Amino acid sequence: MAFQIIRSDITKVKADAIVNTANPHVAVGGGVDAAIYRAAGRDVLLAERKKIGILPPGNVAVTPAFHLDATYIIHVSGPWWVDGTHDEVRMLCTCYEKALEAAKEKNCASIAFPLLATGTYGFPKALGLQIAVDVFTAFLQDNEMEITLVVFGSDGGSVSGELGEEVRRYMDDHSVEPALEQAHGSRRIPGFFRRDPRKRGKTFKTEEALLEDAEADWPAEMQEERPVDLDFQKPTTASTPMSGVIPAFEKKNSLDDVLKNIYTDSFEKHLQQLIHKKGFKNSEVYAAANISKQYFSKLLKGKVKPSKEKVLALAVGLRLNLDETVDFLRIAGYALSPISQTDAVVEYFIQHQDYNVIKIDIVLFDYGLEPLSNA
Repeated sequence: MAFQIIRSDITKVKADAIVNTANPHVAVGGGVDAAIYRAAGRDVLLAERKKIGILPPGNVAVTPAFHLDATYIIHVSGPWWVDGTHDEVRMLCTCYEKALEAAKEKNCASIAFPLLATGTYGFPKALGLQIAVDVFTAFLQDNEMEITLVVFGSDGGSVSGELGEEVRRYMDDHSVEPALEQAHGSRRIPGFFRRDPRKRGKTFKTEEALLEDAEADWPAEMQEERPVDLDFQKPTTASTPMSGVIPAFEKKNSLDDVLKNIYTDSFEKHLQQLIHKKGFKNSEVYAAANISKQYFSKLLKGKVKPSKEKVLALAVGLRLNLDETVDFLRIAGYALSPISQTDAVVEYFIQHQDYNVIKIDIVLFDYGLEPLSNA
């Protein structure tokens, strides 16, 4: 994967380069800076830091990582937030860009960042997150590198902030329960419950298990309304089979299975057509979809079968509207589910024309859901 977000202690993350929110002066600061000095070896790292000298805001420097599970530490001097009129945004963009370029110059294949300047330096978290997402997306269009955003493990707060709250309100307004009630009349389906995205670390039943539990509790009259699978039987007569007769099915085949077989073969061709129609470069699509160049190449050649999550990510990368996304999913053999919170989150971003999977993954992370990139 190109980007991932994890909750951990950055000093325990394995990467070629670890980014440190450095004190601009030759001194050990607080927070991430202090933690990195402790883990890397305070005396040896401070000796290297003295060689660098003053590090003005918006600048970076590289030292060995010493006892960290990394090769380099990239020290970033972030801007203090004043009021947004003192060049803070440009300087924070520069910090991310220079850190990535420094890692590229050192031939790093992976880099781990904290969310820069949003702690002690007072940068608004929503703005700081948007800057990080924009810089990561632009960099990944032309470069191959694993970028990890590390949220401190003991911090249970939201990363996505106001954006996550907007998505939550959207999910509440588009509750999966009314969708099921509409499908089965005004009767509430017994046994159904909706997951609370604000509860992290919970293990929930799959959608299939939820429906099975619900169907088991349906009243008898509802059971009678359920569709019956058609099963083609072998001929029982002793007559000689005629030529041209359609062979009998040995196994039941659901309509979904049949559709998947029909659409899967043409998915990569349809993907190529959409890229051409939308006027995008391949790099723009796989960067926005947070898919590696290697995986995307295999996908275009029909060498891999994409998961539903990968198809959703591609729909975002292609900037499809909701109707186009539904068609795109169908061609790959999938459909949007009325009881999937992941689908609801993706729908929110598509409806609001906010086409960036990195942001979607951060919101999914906040809600305890599996990021699209992990599937």
